[in-house]
Amino acid sequence: MPLTTTQQALLDTWLPGHTVLGDHSWGLVSTTVLRVRHAGRDLTVKASSPDDHHLAREVVAHREVTAPLLPDRAPTLVRADLDAHLLVATWLPGRLVQGTPAEHDPASYHQAGELLGRLHGQFSRTDEDWLEQQRVRTARWLARPHRIPRAHVDRVERRLASWPVGPVTLTPTHGDFHPRNWVVEDGTVSVIDFGRAQWRPPATDLARMEPRQWRDDPRLEAAFLEGHGTDPRPSWWRDLLLAEAVGTAVWAHQVGDEPFEQEGLQQLAELTA
Repeated sequence: MPLTTTQQALLDTWLPGHTVLGDHSWGLVSTTVLRVRHAGRDLTVKASSPDDHHLAREVVAHREVTAPLLPDRAPTLVRADLDAHLLVATWLPGRLVQGTPAEHDPASYHQAGELLGRLHGQFSRTDEDWLEQQRVRTARWLARPHRIPRAHVDRVERRLASWPVGPVTLTPTHGDFHPRNWVVEDGTVSVIDFGRAQWRPPATDLARMEPRQWRDDPRLEAAFLEGHGTDPRPSWWRDLLLAEAVGTAVWAHQVGDEPFEQEGLQQLAELTA
């Protein structure tokens, strides 16, 4: 999605004479991610449509919870305008960990776990309704168009009928924590993209790695947990994974990301077996 006239005018005011070095948008959602150069430094520009809530979450995360990762293990917010759905942050040097040898290196996971431990360890609060909200949310996902086999839907619905209840501890979470949102430079891992940041149980930040990188290499899981300092997975961990798999399969179907959809469907088949 190109910047709107308003966004472009605001960006020209903030960064006069900037040069666009590259477009790093994923192309699946209405968010534009640009790498620009201004006054001798590289910056990240993110712009979204009015109906996208991820940019607002990212701004809040930068303002409230990323401090333990600064100045060089997470981007620093430079400017933001929520009315214009535009933000500018520092650009972290390096390559995405995903797709590189670092994705299979326990040292990457140890560092990532340590960084996530800093994020989780800042604050906590108790929430009486979070589990019920996840049950309702999962049921709503199932009501949308999807390609989940009927037998798997039936098993998910039976699980929703006996969903866990009770208070849970929430902390600041990244919300999409896995090697696609880590960058590595000279062996140092940093974290990017806080567009799904929110208060959640800390275990939710492990849900992306469990069915992917950790599946075939337990060394990566062990290194991560050692870096984090705790294993935050609760007794209802498989229920959390079930909810995540439903959301993955349905959302990916809606946006046309077939590989991600297949990942969600495969995980659902395993969890409902």
